[in-house]
Amino acid sequence: MATKTQDLHILFFPYMAPGHMPPMINMAKLFANRGVRTTILTTPGNTSIVKPIISNSPVELALIPFPSAAASGLPEGCENLSSIPSPDLIPYFLRAVFMLSEPFDQILKELHPNVTIIDAFFPWTIDITSKLGITQLIFTGSGFFPLCLTDSIEKYKPHETLPAETESFLVPGIPHRIELLKTQVFDIGKIDIKHLDFFDKVRDADKRSYGTVMNSFYELEPDYVEHYRTVIGRRAWQIGPVSLCSEGMIKSTTTTTDRNHECLRWLDEKQPGSVLYVCFGSLCAFSGDQLHEIALGLVASNHAFILVVPKVIERDEKMDWMPEGFEGRINEAKKGFVIRGWAPQLLILNHEAVGGFMTHCGWNSTLEGVCAGLPMITWPLFAEQFYNERLVVDVLKIGVAVGMKEHALMPEDRPLIHGMEIERAVSCVMGGGEEAEAMRKRARELGEMAKSAVMEDGSSYTELTRLISELSALHP
Repeated sequence: MATKTQDLHILFFPYMAPGHMPPMINMAKLFANRGVRTTILTTPGNTSIVKPIISNSPVELALIPFPSAAASGLPEGCENLSSIPSPDLIPYFLRAVFMLSEPFDQILKELHPNVTIIDAFFPWTIDITSKLGITQLIFTGSGFFPLCLTDSIEKYKPHETLPAETESFLVPGIPHRIELLKTQVFDIGKIDIKHLDFFDKVRDADKRSYGTVMNSFYELEPDYVEHYRTVIGRRAWQIGPVSLCSEGMIKSTTTTTDRNHECLRWLDEKQPGSVLYVCFGSLCAFSGDQLHEIALGLVASNHAFILVVPKVIERDEKMDWMPEGFEGRINEAKKGFVIRGWAPQLLILNHEAVGGFMTHCGWNSTLEGVCAGLPMITWPLFAEQFYNERLVVDVLKIGVAVGMKEHALMPEDRPLIHGMEIERAVSCVMGGGEEAEAMRKRARELGEMAKSAVMEDGSSYTELTRLISELSALHP
């Protein structure tokens, strides 16, 4: 077994976007820590993201050249989705990513990996790996639950027969009673035809791959692990939460700026469980009016909070969304802390002073909240985030929905969530009472399950052993 493992070489190729890169890099570390030769492939402009995570680990780094600005039509240095200055340039980024196919082919011929684990957003890689006889697995970046809901909705199309946009429907053929509004469905049919073709290619690559590697753990969604394997009929291995493998590294490398130190020192002065952490991920943008309502709702709740200010749409960039005197009042009362830009999320979530998490329900953030044992206020915006909300609120019962009812990529297309609705949700999660205490207890229990899953003989640890053994047998 040991010899075969040492002979196994896996190449990881994460999509160049904030929610995609860290989990795949951490996944590579998990394999490397078990004696597998692992290589991360990325572009030169993304090495600053990869290197801190793989430092002090045996993970190797390989570079693939990103198309020039002249070839891609992108500004110089735009090699990550987060660096795109305008949504209008996203098609250019997708085109530039597709232009990586020829250098990818050449790199595989040079490195000779036995196996590739590829982000699902690189569907064109399956043609290359198949031609070269390389086993390819897919990384989707989501959990089993949203994949199962997506499969059921696409198969049965229950929302298409509803006469009104505001009507709800039950998702058929899944283990729990899950109700969604028609407006909350991630409807690929509404997307530009070029993007529609992209999602067709993603599905085709998924079917042609050897299977799917998931950043999840069995105890979190057992019914949906089984549903995905037996009903949908796909091979899958759950080996997460992968963020737990990097906690030691994060504590040693993410507190290097004064701002981060200040935030953590501010938390040190708070009572256990008294602070709400509010963060909507790195790609989510809000209107100034919505941020104004968030500020009003947080102040009205009378609970301490950390607010990571999301991107503001262009016409509101002057920060005139803040209620008059907002920062001065919260600073004087020591009730709030505002962070502009990047925040040390794992350190904040796992600080004993933090008692709740307001989140956009991206899968990484959802898992990180679960690992920290925190109840959540769910505020989904787009993609599969409304499905993740249903997992948190209806299945796990560790969250309260703020009330967002429309799937919309652009901030100006979303209905306004008013301050009083935000105040209500904060009070439900951070307040007292039997219901809130029961929610906190369930969240803590799930956090312990997550940590146990990645320990030796835990469910995810055992699953990783099984996957390595299977891949080693394929490539003796």
